[in-house]
Amino acid sequence: MTRIVILGNGNVAIQLTKAFVKSKECTVIQVYSRSKPSPYSLKKNIPTTHHLEQLKDADLYIIAISDDAISDFSKKLILKNKLVVHTSGSVAMNDLQSNSNKGVFYPLQSISKSKKISFKNIPICLEAENENDYQLLQRVANSISKKVYTINSNQRKKLHVAAVFVNNFVNHLYKIGNDICADNEIDFDILKPLIKETANKITTLSPTEAQTGPAKRNDKKTIEKQLQLLNNEQQTIYKILTESILKN
Repeated sequence: MTRIVILGNGNVAIQLTKAFVKSKECTVIQVYSRSKPSPYSLKKNIPTTHHLEQLKDADLYIIAISDDAISDFSKKLILKNKLVVHTSGSVAMNDLQSNSNKGVFYPLQSISKSKKISFKNIPICLEAENENDYQLLQRVANSISKKVYTINSNQRKKLHVAAVFVNNFVNHLYKIGNDICADNEIDFDILKPLIKETANKITTLSPTEAQTGPAKRNDKKTIEKQLQLLNNEQQTIYKILTESILKN
């Protein structure tokens, strides 16, 4: 049984804790948090601490905090000959500053602490300094997910950028669509079947093959008419995306 300490109390930390509790190969022996323990940790009687000097002896320490805080936080860890990993898509493995063995355990998913998720189909991207540590990470990842990948720091940074485009930016476009509907007293729910069909389509088609719309058809009259319906900020975004589709 792999003993794990989770360092953090945010979305990723809580959801990983839940996943490992269900795993037959792992046990969460402690959660470190600067704030109050999560209700889940209390419910499952998982030991918590606010003090780094009180960390328990474990096989794996997972830093699940904000990207910008990882490097400085890791400097405070005195875990020589232990495996310390972070869960970030945009932070390099060598940005870990502890005197420990280093690695990455990056779940590629948009994770909210309140939404129930299953890690079974969430891709987990792994990186480690040596083969033994990689095999440990692989066992841990395989215990909660069917999709485990070897991704180095350079690849992961590019992958994270790609994820920002297909997730964060797309969600912001949903927000713009919702604003347009709200301003015109239209129920946003009317667009949800279209959203679902678009997402489902790229499971069988490439994004290029799945592209439709006035920019794809180079329908200049429709494009000009639609631009007149938008505010200045929306027009800017519409023009940038339209030009990108036309170029491709």
